[in-house]
Amino acid sequence: MSGEAAITVRGLRKAYGAIEAVRGLDLEIAHGEVYALLGPNGAGKTTSVEILEGHRDPDAGEVSVLGHDPARHEAALRERIGIVLQTTGVEPYLKVAEAIEQYRGYYAQPRPLDEIIETVGLTGQRDQRVRRLSGGQQRRLDVAIALAGDPELLFLDEPTTGFDPAARRQAWDMVRNLRSSGATVLLTTHYMDEAEHLADRVGVIVDGAIVAEGSPAELMARRAAVTVSFRLPPGHAAILDGFEDARDDGSGRYELHVESPTELLHELSGRALAAGVELAELRVERATLEDVYLDLTSGAAGEQAA
Repeated sequence: MSGEAAITVRGLRKAYGAIEAVRGLDLEIAHGEVYALLGPNGAGKTTSVEILEGHRDPDAGEVSVLGHDPARHEAALRERIGIVLQTTGVEPYLKVAEAIEQYRGYYAQPRPLDEIIETVGLTGQRDQRVRRLSGGQQRRLDVAIALAGDPELLFLDEPTTGFDPAARRQAWDMVRNLRSSGATVLLTTHYMDEAEHLADRVGVIVDGAIVAEGSPAELMARRAAVTVSFRLPPGHAAILDGFEDARDDGSGRYELHVESPTELLHELSGRALAAGVELAELRVERATLEDVYLDLTSGAAGEQAA
């Protein structure tokens, strides 16, 4: 097993009766890295993370988390990790600082209270009752509690589910603060833009195994084609003569997919100027992480629906 990695997994397997949820998963996450594990429901993502957290025991394979086997349920490992679940129960009548202080008391060397509050962005709510917090602030408190023991590794499960756009961006800033402090973060999310903005690397799990891995930029480069789209007025489709792959969505909007758009745009704009028409709503877009994710998981989604 690698002594360099915060998490190393080799050949991980876990079955529930006849259903093999995880089948030979390999994974390695470096210290100080933000790693996003993505996958559709039923792909084995939750089971894999629960094994890493020590909440489930594997059937086969090797697992090392900060040099420990989580199946041993050692206190020495629990003191070094923090877990943020989708829901956390906190006494609603405690003040924010009191709630964090309560959890700090469980550790021999807790992280300083003021540092935790600043990291999660709750300075202004320090003396506010938990029950008075907004949804986004409550989520920040969940992370604060997970930071009480000054963990080296933090598991973040769907940290921004149900957030409005402003709260999501604030949560992203919080994760960036965690990265800058040197913590390793394993993030699960269904928001591709979240993974794209926050993760150093992304792993996509399908049918219990990693099917693609790399930085968001590396994964997006798998679909190198650029999409050029625009709208033409009725009766001017002849502008596209010779572009055999031009597709009309039925409303007068066309799409073309090319490796490099410069020559195409030069030709199209010249034809449009000659015809005296506008390429309305012209867009040039590269593939997003969501596009790549949907390519990788489309088969699994179809099987699940069936």
